[in-house]
Amino acid sequence: MRHTLNDIVIVGAGMAGLHAAEALRENGFDGRITLIGDEPHRPYSRPPLSKEALTGVGMGTAEDGPAPLAGHRALRLRDDAAVDALGLDLRLGARATGLDTRRRRVTVTGTGGTAEEVGYDGLIVASGARARRPDTDLDGVHVLRTLDDAEAVRAALAPGGHAVVVGAGFVGAEVAASARAVGMEVTLVEAAATPLTRVVDPRIGRILTDLHRENGVDVRLGTGVTGFEGHRRVERVRLADGTAIEASLVVAGMGVHLNTEWLRGSGVDLLADGSVACDEYAAASVPNVYAAGDLANWPHPRYGGRLRLEHWTNASEQAEAAARNLLAGEGRTPFAPVPYFWSDQYGMKVQLLGQGAPADRAAFVHGRPEDRKFVAFLGRGGLLTGILGLRSTPRTMRYRPLLERPTPWEEALAAVGGAR
Repeated sequence: MRHTLNDIVIVGAGMAGLHAAEALRENGFDGRITLIGDEPHRPYSRPPLSKEALTGVGMGTAEDGPAPLAGHRALRLRDDAAVDALGLDLRLGARATGLDTRRRRVTVTGTGGTAEEVGYDGLIVASGARARRPDTDLDGVHVLRTLDDAEAVRAALAPGGHAVVVGAGFVGAEVAASARAVGMEVTLVEAAATPLTRVVDPRIGRILTDLHRENGVDVRLGTGVTGFEGHRRVERVRLADGTAIEASLVVAGMGVHLNTEWLRGSGVDLLADGSVACDEYAAASVPNVYAAGDLANWPHPRYGGRLRLEHWTNASEQAEAAARNLLAGEGRTPFAPVPYFWSDQYGMKVQLLGQGAPADRAAFVHGRPEDRKFVAFLGRGGLLTGILGLRSTPRTMRYRPLLERPTPWEEALAAVGGAR
């Protein structure tokens, strides 16, 4: 018998958590929704943190300097009135620290250390991830994941200084571009042979490497960081190749830890990386528990295995799917989206549809890499698996339907001829 849903708890007050709450209301749920978030801020948008929030573009100023980021309209996902209209029991500055799935209770610990239990009939896990922090206590070494992180990095950006960015993922690449935009010298360090190794084919990665170098970034590939040196404050970064780079600021983009420790021992199945093992409906291994966003790992029918995506779009779409399926009972719908991600670097938009890696073939179907304006198809096993565009938004999005079904490689190329 299906358990009656009167009280739904959402753990995580970011993009996924807010979208889950909105989807519950839009699908007719009029019971109690408790939204728990470990930051003191209302839900905000993370993508601008590595771009506009650092450069100040469109952010405004206060009398004594840059306007505070907290509550800024450029970062808001929704204004306060829209959030209030959802009628949430909003618990901010509080962490989920335990889960009893037999009694249907989430243990929540506030900033003062006081713990309480919150009951639920349905639970959506959207507690996201936190940045991996370098092993150093030196001042001037930062990560960039939260609004407070962005405030700290923005305060440290100084024209004429030297920023070392560790990790050439999307966040690292955007921080490097932002630091250049405010007049800093920048060194970008990446242990892999090309940037974004897990995300895009090396043929694309080499183009993005050239893009950084053309904008004055010193890119060091194929070497990692062995240590940070300085007296109280970072002064240099030591690399595995034996070289040292002078630094007035370090921003490390070294991946994330998933915020799922609170689920251990609850009966919710976690995979080796700490992600929540979901089925095709975004449901966890325990009844009436769903997951969405960075920590959800689920089977995708078109990519031959399981996916876990740290994308803005996936957080919103998967949260909506989880909410709908939690309410639907037997009428659930599999979650099989076309993954989508974008990045803004040096005034250029990079867009990725589908899966950009691994790929066994690539074709530039519009434009040319040397012009820094193109659309590339990426494929694997005879099928089109990804589409990447640089400065080519309309043409990139035009081909999205090809990724909504298994499309043979030759058929995809033929579609380009018909669209020219």
